[in-house]
Amino acid sequence: MSLPEFLADRVAAEIRQQMDGVLALTEQLARQRLTADGEACVAGVRSAAEGVSRMVDAGRDLKAVVRQGLTPDLGPVVLREIMDEIQERWQPRAAASGVTLLVSFDGEPDVSAIADRNRLLQIFDGFIGEAVAAQARGAIEVGLSVETGPDGVRLEGRVRGPRDTGWDSQDIESRIRNIAERLGLEVALGAMLARHVLSGMNGRLRKEANAGASETVSFEIDLSPVVEEAAAPAEDTGRAAHILVVDDNATNRMVAQSLVEMFDCTSESAEDGEEAVEAAQTGRFDLILMDIRMPRMDGVAATRAIRALPGRLGAVPIIALTANADPDDAEGYLAAGMNGVVEKPMKPEHLLQALQQALDPGSSAAAA
Repeated sequence: MSLPEFLADRVAAEIRQQMDGVLALTEQLARQRLTADGEACVAGVRSAAEGVSRMVDAGRDLKAVVRQGLTPDLGPVVLREIMDEIQERWQPRAAASGVTLLVSFDGEPDVSAIADRNRLLQIFDGFIGEAVAAQARGAIEVGLSVETGPDGVRLEGRVRGPRDTGWDSQDIESRIRNIAERLGLEVALGAMLARHVLSGMNGRLRKEANAGASETVSFEIDLSPVVEEAAAPAEDTGRAAHILVVDDNATNRMVAQSLVEMFDCTSESAEDGEEAVEAAQTGRFDLILMDIRMPRMDGVAATRAIRALPGRLGAVPIIALTANADPDDAEGYLAAGMNGVVEKPMKPEHLLQALQQALDPGSSAAAA
């Protein structure tokens, strides 16, 4: 990190710390007996400090996402609760701007998915922030529809607000500059962060014009369902399986690790085939989930190198993780020494089946 970047980070951290102190003081002042004017002043200071804190947090988060990519913190999320939190956090801010916020949820009340709760909220925050800042009066509608099917859980989020908030410019830099100039820096930071997070989650964004002076911004995201079953333990060990996840993409590693840990297994990760071969030589792993296309050494070459190791080190089960899972490709992976193939994007039930079959093939055959 260069000296200017180091100093900029320290400045941001110092501002955040000072704003925390201001907020603590306003909380103490709010407990005192104040005149109506005094209460209004304290509320104004608190609102300003909260705004600065949000800007600092959004700026630091945006910098991390742009520089390092999205690293989601995945876990089971009750999707209706996302909209409950949206209502709670945005209703006061919308009311202060003279805007009515209408929040809705369409789906089973208890439907869940594997997701990053905070990242989903950041996407909504970005688009709601644009709409609230651009809306002089009237209502803003925010909705989430959830559909479950054989391919997983599909979310469709919607924010209906004033037309032409500047988001539909073809050039993202021009679009964000436009938003910053007209709606403020906090709104622009939230808008850009929302778009980066949505892109990192492979989401799809679109806009629809409505009758009158409004438009609806909507986005779709596909998520994995929550699977309650647990994978079989490693054979003859009496403990949970310890799995090595190999993938050069940080998001893919996080998803795979979250799924295997959801199945009561433990995991470690490697970023390419060379790291996988080195890790396999330790003998710590009961199974390896191996991506195919990776730099330095791909999954097929890594599998052949592991199979050349002596004794049980070379016999560890290896499952291919790949977007190319047609029969010819799968046959090649098996010929290289792999024990199974799971197609990306991974469906939890397919991964669970592959884990069970690889860790305890006799039990799987009997069940079949």
